[in-house]
Amino acid sequence: MNRFIVAVTAAFIAASPAMAGVTEEDLANDAASTGDVLTNGMGRDLQRFSPLTTLNRDNVKNLLPAWAFSLGGEKQRGQESQPIVHDGVMYITGSYSRLYAVDLKTGKELWQYDARLPEGILPCCDVINRGAAIYGDNIYFGTLDARIVALNAKTGDVVWNKKIADYKEGYSYTAAPLIVNGLVITGNSGGEFGIVGEVQARDALTGETVWTRPVIEGHMGTLNGKESTMTGTLNATWPGDMWKSGGGATWLGGSYDIETNTLIFGAGNPAPWNSHLRNAGTPTEGNVGDNLYAASRIGLDPATGEIKWHFQTTPREGWDYDGVNEVVSFTDKDGNKRFGTADRNGFFYVLNREDGKFVSAHPFVKDITWASGIDETGRPIYNEDNRPGDPSKAADGAKGEMVFSSPSFLGGKNWMPMAYSQNTGLFYVPSNEWGMDIWNEPVTYKKGAAYLGSGFTIKPNYEDHIGSLKAIDPVTGEWKWEYKNEAPLWGGVMTTAGGLVFFGTPEGEFLALNDETGEVLWSFQTGSGIVGQPVTWESEGEQYVSVISGWGGAVPLWGGEVAKKVNYLNQGGTVWTFKLPKQLAMAN
Repeated sequence: MNRFIVAVTAAFIAASPAMAGVTEEDLANDAASTGDVLTNGMGRDLQRFSPLTTLNRDNVKNLLPAWAFSLGGEKQRGQESQPIVHDGVMYITGSYSRLYAVDLKTGKELWQYDARLPEGILPCCDVINRGAAIYGDNIYFGTLDARIVALNAKTGDVVWNKKIADYKEGYSYTAAPLIVNGLVITGNSGGEFGIVGEVQARDALTGETVWTRPVIEGHMGTLNGKESTMTGTLNATWPGDMWKSGGGATWLGGSYDIETNTLIFGAGNPAPWNSHLRNAGTPTEGNVGDNLYAASRIGLDPATGEIKWHFQTTPREGWDYDGVNEVVSFTDKDGNKRFGTADRNGFFYVLNREDGKFVSAHPFVKDITWASGIDETGRPIYNEDNRPGDPSKAADGAKGEMVFSSPSFLGGKNWMPMAYSQNTGLFYVPSNEWGMDIWNEPVTYKKGAAYLGSGFTIKPNYEDHIGSLKAIDPVTGEWKWEYKNEAPLWGGVMTTAGGLVFFGTPEGEFLALNDETGEVLWSFQTGSGIVGQPVTWESEGEQYVSVISGWGGAVPLWGGEVAKKVNYLNQGGTVWTFKLPKQLAMAN
């Protein structure tokens, strides 16, 4: 369809009084509203906390299946989506860039959209999709060939379809979009291919680009179709031309803090993994080898894309400790406005919400070998002997010294979102206790080819468990309790005012725990591993809970010895919806 016709049609639909759709005010109130779920994270602050108390510690044992919806077909693989719930419809994305609209009462399919993926896509870590966004009368989601698509929420018809980046160069897209003030905001994926991380903002009605912000120094941003400002200072922390393929993929999407009017995105690993190639100096020469703004959290102006602040969790990163993990806005028990983020590197950071400045950091996994701690400025205190060796100094020049590092490159916590309870003041962090043998190798950048310069094998740190859900006090770093799981945890967490913590395991169990003690209060076997993200809402006085089940993601693809421990798990693709019937709500 002609772009002009699409734009006019979209504008007409948005202007129609009978089709007002989801508004900015609706999105801003999503965390407090109980009849729908309009944003990834159950609120753009990503707390994943529900104020509902109908379902609670006393009656959760009465939670029953209401319906189950199969994604169908042979396209199984990992299902990491979070449902969006609005106006009697659930929207759920599936592997291979599919989107479904499902009747909320019956589980009956209303429509389905399958992206036409080209041959030769290069997804790093399975063909997953982590969810959609809703605004006006459209539902938005990204595709594995690095596109963003707007569909009419009622019919599934395409309103617009825009290219984020060139998939032939290694770009892809898997995150749920973020919508703020009428802009659809996306990152990009592809950090293993020497791409350049970027955040883009588009007009939600037309799909036209408003601004772009690369997150690697030396690259130019744009605003309204013209160059705006450079990111950072050219060659300040990158040697030579390495910034041109510097990585820093913004692959997990972002959050929005409405009180400071700030977008917060994380930037992934610098490219290549071999840190010796990216070191513009020595550790004694200051910060010249930090490789900004890779492995960082970045605060952005939502109107222009200008960088307001940054905090780098792992300068001169050399273990694939991406900095993309979600940043959650919260107010601590002393009334301080903070950000909380659990990094792949094994440390839980608290930042000041006004300016992103470092407040504190504490370990959230048991074994950290690459650093002995975090100093008063927020920089790691490196154990340099635990950095993979420089292959150029090896006798054969083919392989640097191998070291055992913990956590593994899949992180103390990877993409799987944690939750924060406004009742307990605790974060509930899905973590993994594993390490890796890792070594560096020579590598040369080639467009569209893997750009690692490292080899690795992941190994479990303990015999009895890998996965570990921890309740953490963000002020003190204290672990209040720990739930151990034999297989790695790879799905999201949700907490409720009813005193419950929901999450799933690769073994297929969907669980509800007591948020104060970690005691298991309810479980249900879904038939496949859970790597999805639970949500809850109420309708006609009954509380519902949904999660998608379907084993996959990065662990079976990259997990080394760990992958062998979970190779018996079956793939799937089913949305399970549970409810607490009215007659059982008071039954203890």
